[in-house]
Amino acid sequence: MSTPYPFTAIVGQDDLRLGLLLNAVSPAVGGVLVRGEKGTAKSTAVRALAALMPDVPVVPGCRFSCDPASPDPACPDGPHEAGDGVSRGARMVELPVGASEDRLVGALDIERALAEGVKAFEPGLLAAANRGILYVDEVNLLHDHLVDVLLDAAAMGASYVEREGVSVRHAARFLLVGTMNPEEGELRPQLLDRFGLTVEVAASRDTDQRVEVVRRRLAYDADPAGFAAEWAAEEGALRERIAAARALLPEVRLGDGALRQIAATCAAFEVDGMRADIVMARTATALAAWAGRTDVLAEDVRQAALLALPHRRRRNPFDAPGLDEDKLDDTLEQNGGGDEDPDPDGPGGGGRPPHDGGPDTPPQPEGEATDTPAPSVPEQDRGQEQEQERGRPSGGGEQQPVGATEPFRTRMLSVPGLGEGAAGRRSRARTEHGRTTGSRQPRGALTKLHLAATVQAAAPHQRARGRSGPGLVVRRDDLRQATREGREGNLVLFVVDASGSMAARQRMGAVKGAVLSLLLDAYQRRDKVGLITFRGREAEVALPPTSSVDAAAARLELLPTGGRTPVAAGLLKAHEVLRVERLRDPSRRPLLVVVTDGRATGGPDAVALAARAARLHEAQGIASIVVDCESGPVRLGLAGVLARELGGSAVTLDELRSDSIAGLVKDVQETNRRAA
Repeated sequence: MSTPYPFTAIVGQDDLRLGLLLNAVSPAVGGVLVRGEKGTAKSTAVRALAALMPDVPVVPGCRFSCDPASPDPACPDGPHEAGDGVSRGARMVELPVGASEDRLVGALDIERALAEGVKAFEPGLLAAANRGILYVDEVNLLHDHLVDVLLDAAAMGASYVEREGVSVRHAARFLLVGTMNPEEGELRPQLLDRFGLTVEVAASRDTDQRVEVVRRRLAYDADPAGFAAEWAAEEGALRERIAAARALLPEVRLGDGALRQIAATCAAFEVDGMRADIVMARTATALAAWAGRTDVLAEDVRQAALLALPHRRRRNPFDAPGLDEDKLDDTLEQNGGGDEDPDPDGPGGGGRPPHDGGPDTPPQPEGEATDTPAPSVPEQDRGQEQEQERGRPSGGGEQQPVGATEPFRTRMLSVPGLGEGAAGRRSRARTEHGRTTGSRQPRGALTKLHLAATVQAAAPHQRARGRSGPGLVVRRDDLRQATREGREGNLVLFVVDASGSMAARQRMGAVKGAVLSLLLDAYQRRDKVGLITFRGREAEVALPPTSSVDAAAARLELLPTGGRTPVAAGLLKAHEVLRVERLRDPSRRPLLVVVTDGRATGGPDAVALAARAARLHEAQGIASIVVDCESGPVRLGLAGVLARELGGSAVTLDELRSDSIAGLVKDVQETNRRAA
């Protein structure tokens, strides 16, 4: 086994270290989610935490780590008699992003269960993590059905495995630690709420600190055992401090004043439910114990809020998590606290990062709160809008970005046919979960038994197999896997016209609002998204396909407009992006959403070039929707022509809100049937 990097050798990252240590002191805090860019020691710190956790007494030979003082009466390896156990280190179990459900919860031997009535159960990762740490790297990329299993286990403290009426239950209480890079997508709110604390990490911009990080990492890579030995004394001291804080924890008093501050803070930030109040109370208590105190002070409540509330506050899905610290201080002050200053040299010194505007607090960008566009001459604006209404491209240069209108709920757009992509909530697909539609012989391990088909396959062979008793003689060849139909996530590729003909401010704001609404729909349906823009003489990939829908929303907000309308360039760029994505992820089907008024003006024969580029997509059967942004009393209907060349359908901005969009999928299906 490789030597882990010492926890005390990690440079900086005070919030990260504090969040992990508080969970080591009080596992009831509920785990921690570590958000940040790649290369910021997220995984290193989590793996180092396991070595600091106190030893765990277990029943000898129990695969589920039962506590000998109070063994689980329903343990599959039981029953156990209370008595002395053996002590071992706390386990850290890592859940791979691509793990199967059977790997997570365990698997039953269906063949033995049917033929012999024996519950032959092979435990999974949840059993191994019981009374330990369950670590999920890139937790935001975890499949939805695995997230559901984690939610159930975290809520009930137990895991249930059921296969066609045969069920097994075992304890599954664990410290859930996840790491994620927000650029790759956000977490579902239900799972986000299951993490007690969240911390944001970023690479230091201090030169001396960066030098020290590199120096220590090179020393560790050259001699891991020797490097760990150099830090053994610091590791031992930290382990003793954790043990002392754990021993002090039951004596810590959470007074009515601190409770009132906690409740008032959660109410002020409009967090949902009561879990935030409970987590804050446990965190503040752990902070007091970590500082060697038996009373919870206002500083503990403030720090607990900064760790427990940013990911819980009510917000738009595209907003970054965070907390208004001025509002937090005002709330604490109004409810009887906020005057105590933490003593950096006291018993808790060295473990609490500054949150008072000190050197570790990043400066706020100037001018970020204003949406005021750059000043312009009114006469020029009026002339430009009149020129656009006449259908001619604007000759002006690049214009400042305008804000989007309020997003709205859209009707579902889906890809016709039956796919086999990643689980999601958009298009029909063959999935591991959903309604049963048939059966087949299993390829590899059997996961979902189709009982009727299995019995039907085994029945004709019972006499030849010498059946003499009541049991059914079942062999491997008789087993049938249930085929199921559910929903998949798609790649929704937005191709947005940012030319001068789209630049009228009210018009572009409405266009951005419509795209933002579609992005919100993609976020809820677990899609990947990409963003291509075209204007002037070329198109560019504003955002390569990603699971981070909020990143697409941020790029959309900053989108400038102006110049000619190279529709062909946008469609050709989309064709190239889809070709590359098909090689990377062939099972994920694309949905092309073109947002334009259809007025192709990017060079000679622009309309003909746009039609030829559109037919490339039509030839490959790409499901397409054109959002027609043409406005004014005179409409040329060019977006509808483009939609027909793509083999898809056109819809106006107004129709995105109406029931008529429900017929779009049928139109796409009919078009594809005619083409076939």
